[in-house]
Amino acid sequence: MRFDVVVRRDEDDYYVATVPELPGCHTQAKSLDDLMSRIKEAILLYLETEGSSTMGCFVGVQVVEVETC
Repeated sequence: MRFDVVVRRDEDDYYVATVPELPGCHTQAKSLDDLMSRIKEAILLYLETEGSSTMGCFVGVQVVEVETC
């Protein structure tokens, strides 16, 4: 199975991975290598506990700008 993974860096310099198709499936690590290993494990655990029936369809990422006061 293939999944899209969104990777961001947080304010503490951790990489954070989220799988949009699997609600609540995410992890973090200090390096990208560790992150990829951990997100694979998180996906497998998710599929074991939740199954694949809840999977949606990831469409894409959009950047939205808003003005703040």
